[in-house]
Amino acid sequence: MLTKKTLASLVALALAGLCSQAQAAVTFGDTELTYGGYIKLDTMWTDTSDGQIATGIGRDFYVPSLTPVGGEGESATFDTHARQSRFFFKTATTLDNGKKVTGMIEFDMMSTPIGDERISNGYAPEIRHAFLSYENWLMGQTWSTFMDVASLPDSLDFVGNTDGAIFNRQAQIRYTNGGWQVALENPETTVTPNGGGARIVTDDNSVPDVVVKYHHAASWGSVALAVMARQLSIESAGLDDSTNGYAVSLSGKYNISATDDIRFTINSGEGLGRYIGLNTSNDAVLDAAGKLDAIKVTGYALAYKHAWADKWRSSLIYSAQHIDNDAQLTGLAVTDNTSSYAVNLIYQAASKLMFGVELRHATREILSGDEGDLNRVQFSAKYDF
Repeated sequence: MLTKKTLASLVALALAGLCSQAQAAVTFGDTELTYGGYIKLDTMWTDTSDGQIATGIGRDFYVPSLTPVGGEGESATFDTHARQSRFFFKTATTLDNGKKVTGMIEFDMMSTPIGDERISNGYAPEIRHAFLSYENWLMGQTWSTFMDVASLPDSLDFVGNTDGAIFNRQAQIRYTNGGWQVALENPETTVTPNGGGARIVTDDNSVPDVVVKYHHAASWGSVALAVMARQLSIESAGLDDSTNGYAVSLSGKYNISATDDIRFTINSGEGLGRYIGLNTSNDAVLDAAGKLDAIKVTGYALAYKHAWADKWRSSLIYSAQHIDNDAQLTGLAVTDNTSSYAVNLIYQAASKLMFGVELRHATREILSGDEGDLNRVQFSAKYDF
C-alpha cells in the first residue's frame, strides 16, 4: 500500500525528472509525458498619431483594429511584460488494443483579462491547445484547420503578419488522410449593428463551421489550399436571421536556401471576419430590417527571412487587409483597411536562447477616409526549455 510519504516521494521524483529532462519523455505506466515551453520578455515603445491605445492587448502585441483614428496625439508609451511565456504537456499512451492515443494541453497568459500592472502583475493562465489524437482523428481545441501555421513569419510580435493572416484557435473534430483534412469547428458570429456601433457576439449557430484543406510539403517548402463554409446567425433582442459565409485561403512557405525562405498567405471571403486580422471586421452587418448581410474581407501577407550569419537573421514582413463595407449599413466609423510593415534583427545566442529587436509601422483607415498610424519598437528575449 502506498503511504502519503511514499506517494509524495514519487511525485517529487517525477517532478525532478521533468525539470531535468525538459522535452524528454517520462514514463508513468503506459503513458509517456513530455513537458516544455518557453519564457519570453517583450518590451515595447509605441507611438500612435491619433490618440493612445488603451491598456490591454493592443499594448502587449499588434492588434490592427486598435490603432487609434481621429483622436488627439499623445506621448508615446512604454510597456514590458512576460505574458507570452507558455508551457505545455504532451502525452502518448499505448492502449490495450495496441494502438496509441496522444494528447496535448498548453497554456499562456497572453490575452486573459484577469490581471493588472499595479503591484503583482499576475495574470491567469488560459488554454491555447487541449486536444487528443487517435489514428486519423483529432478532437479538442487547437489551430483552426483553415489556418496554415507554416506561413506565419519569424517575428517577435505575437502573430507578425496580423493584418492579412488567418489566426484562430477553437474546438473541433478533424479527420486527416494524407495531405487532406476535413474539420467541423466551433461556430460563432460577430455582427455590426445597423448604422454601426459596438460589436454583437452571438452564439446562435445551429451548425458547425466546415473546413476542407489540402496541404503539401516537400523539400522546397509547403503549400496549403483551404475552403470554408459557415453559417452566420443571430437570434436575440427580437432579431432572428441567418445567412451563409464562405472563404478560401492559399498559403505556403518556399525555401530559397537552407536558411532563407519566403512565406505568404492570401485569404478572401464573405463572413470571414473573426478568422482574419484578429477580428478587425465583423462577419456580418444588420440591415434596417434586421437581416444579416455577410461582409467580404480580403487579406494578404508576405515575409522574407534571411540569415546574415550563423547566429544573426532578419525578416521583412508586409501584411494588409481590405474590408468591403456597405456604408449605408455600417456607417462611416468602421475599419476600411489596415496594413503594416515590420523588420527585425534576431540574435540566436544559443539553440534555446534568443534576443531580438523589431520595428513596425502600421496604418488603419476607417470608411470616412480618416486614418491613424502606429510606430513601435519591440525588444524581446526568449528562453526555450
